[in-house]
Amino acid sequence: MSTKSRLLELLEQEKGSYLSGEMLAEKLQVSRTAGWKAIQNLRQEGYEIQAVTNKGYVLDKESDVLSAEAIRCGLEHPEVTVQVFREIPSTSLAMKQMALEGGVPHGSVVAANEQTRGKGRKGRKFYSPKDSGLYLSVLLYPQKTVKESLELTAEAAVAVCRAVEECCKISLGIKWVNDLYLEEKKVCGILTEAVTDFETGDIEFAVIGIGLNLKLPKGGFPEEIQEKAGAVLTGEEVVDRNRLAATIVNELLKETEKKGIPQEYIRRNLVPGRTICIVQENRRRVVKAKEILPDGRLRICNEQGQEELLSGADVSLEL
Repeated sequence: MSTKSRLLELLEQEKGSYLSGEMLAEKLQVSRTAGWKAIQNLRQEGYEIQAVTNKGYVLDKESDVLSAEAIRCGLEHPEVTVQVFREIPSTSLAMKQMALEGGVPHGSVVAANEQTRGKGRKGRKFYSPKDSGLYLSVLLYPQKTVKESLELTAEAAVAVCRAVEECCKISLGIKWVNDLYLEEKKVCGILTEAVTDFETGDIEFAVIGIGLNLKLPKGGFPEEIQEKAGAVLTGEEVVDRNRLAATIVNELLKETEKKGIPQEYIRRNLVPGRTICIVQENRRRVVKAKEILPDGRLRICNEQGQEELLSGADVSLEL
């Protein structure tokens, strides 16, 4: 780990508290001049580090630069791999490549401030502008089969809801299968991708991609999603994205140790009891959503008054 990375880790651990230059130099085992140069480099990267004579250096509590060091500080299992990028085509693509190369621990994270080719279900583009969201992918080696893959999406949805509630004090709803909503607008998408053993059906590894809109982007959302997309925060509220990312990972690892669809996923779901629009194989239908079953499937009543069970479909709350 470089001097700059070790310095940032120390500042993140004591965020909001002053650390003397002498103490930092001693802990880092470098000269005070080398420590000062590392401070300057961090400032150039956007970290708000103040210096006060006879007190030392302090990382501003509201500093919101994503970093591997800050995320790791909040992880319950910090021994995992954590990579953070200012800009990347796709966090999930990067994580899949790492997993295929091998040696990456369960619970490892790739996060980014911006994605240039973020994607959702069925290859759709997920708008991921800089400085307004949290985009991360988590690697899992779940003890599940491909038939249980819906559990992973449900567990991820619950993990994000809990993390947002803890860090932002805001309660989100879940739209079956994989979207999180606030006041009838989508604020988060979840994409679960897995590599499976063809013979056994066991999941070898899964990558959970999470795109969370925290603030409205500068200039607003693109016209095609303006009416559907929203953000968790609508004013000048500040949230620590590093803490939020770590909390999401912690909650996800706890949930994926369990079996079955979480009851919280069913309880938070916005779909049961509503008339919804579903699209399957390019066919659009308006149906009545009845309930989510313990295995995650959605029971609906179709246009003919007959019941059907869905394990996957595009669902819209707008008719």
